[in-house]
Amino acid sequence: MSAPHVDLFVIGAGSGGVRAARMAAAAGASVAVAEEARLGGTCVNVGCVPKKLMVYASHFRDEFEDASGFGWSTPPADFDWPTLIRNKDIEIQRLNDIYRRLLEGAGVEIVEGRASLESSARVAVGERRFHAERILVGTGGRPRRPAIPGSGLALVSDDVFALGELPERVVVIGGGYIALEFAGIFQGLGVQVTLVHRGDLPLRGFDDDLRTAIRDAMSERGVELRLGCEVAALHRCAAEVVATLGDGTALATDTALFAIGRDPNTRGIGLEAAGVDLESDGTIRVDEFSRTSVENIFAIGDCTNRMNLTPVAIAEAMALVDTLYRKRPRAMSYADIPTAVFSQPPLAAVGLTETQAREESARIEIYRSSFLPLKNTLSGRQERNLLKLVVDRETDRVLGAHMLGPDAAEIVQGLAIAIQCGATKTQFDATIGIHPTTAEEFVTMREPLPDGT
Repeated sequence: MSAPHVDLFVIGAGSGGVRAARMAAAAGASVAVAEEARLGGTCVNVGCVPKKLMVYASHFRDEFEDASGFGWSTPPADFDWPTLIRNKDIEIQRLNDIYRRLLEGAGVEIVEGRASLESSARVAVGERRFHAERILVGTGGRPRRPAIPGSGLALVSDDVFALGELPERVVVIGGGYIALEFAGIFQGLGVQVTLVHRGDLPLRGFDDDLRTAIRDAMSERGVELRLGCEVAALHRCAAEVVATLGDGTALATDTALFAIGRDPNTRGIGLEAAGVDLESDGTIRVDEFSRTSVENIFAIGDCTNRMNLTPVAIAEAMALVDTLYRKRPRAMSYADIPTAVFSQPPLAAVGLTETQAREESARIEIYRSSFLPLKNTLSGRQERNLLKLVVDRETDRVLGAHMLGPDAAEIVQGLAIAIQCGATKTQFDATIGIHPTTAEEFVTMREPLPDGT
């Protein structure tokens, strides 16, 4: 039997791959998409969605504790981990089914199995073969596990979503998004958490004021922080896992979790044989239009050497479809992309950090406000919000907005529109705030900090 021909073959049905497949089909292309696991990729199955559901679950502890200050008397709360996992699984299955209906409704052929390239125009999935005019690689990434003794004794982030029971103690290893989010989830659910990170502050790449503030807030919430050190080895001692740190000290725990980054899923799928160039870290090298070193092979999302965020992969997919199938060629812009960390408390940012802005210009003004939110005046919680604007003194343009505190992601999403549009500090000041809210502080900060503060 001859191999079927398609205009576009997509390897990987994650957020970017699904969007590209659907939109290309809607534009008239014949499309097939291969997926070896579950539709939706990392975000839907073992990333953004289930993790955010767990964040919600962990927030209830704060709400119960805060309720008495507002006159509520609540009985002692009891948390059941299997109920959370079961309900999470039901929701994820619902989303998987939606993805399948969307693809099938668009006329996309779903091919279940692991795809590999046999040439620049031929794809194999099991016993099946496809000829493709163009191929799109959207294979995402997987959690990194370090090459240290006993590393197999620890969990990685994917494992947490199927964990049979909640541990009493956990050592989280890492200092990025995933590490902080899981540390907050576990701590909020009553687990004793120790976070081990090789840096002096978590969240490299974020504004230093936010990094310092989240460090302090996590510590005040009861997370033990072991900064400036690494885990050198893990070993089992009876029912415990013991983490030996680089300084020789040991941490006994019920389980350990590696959250030290992700590696691209690019090995063993025939990329090298097809002539696709990879970076030293295994990511796929692409140009501004997501084209690889092979003219008809493209790549988007976490398997490339760009920004690993679900909305970015979706935007890359839309730019690619416009370029290839809608006669509207355009490159993806990576300027002023907002992002959030659903730590506890959460934080979010868009635009330049203070350090980045000062590297570009000496004429920078900083506006910063730290205050106790209204809710905490009755709850008794002492956790403070931090809001910060980075402004170009010469043009008055707002270059960056940064926030730590409840609803940070929701607030900064709105600010991202203003910053994308080139809003100035004068325009921020002319905007009437909604009172009483935290968000209004972004339009009421009038005095910049003294230079050097």
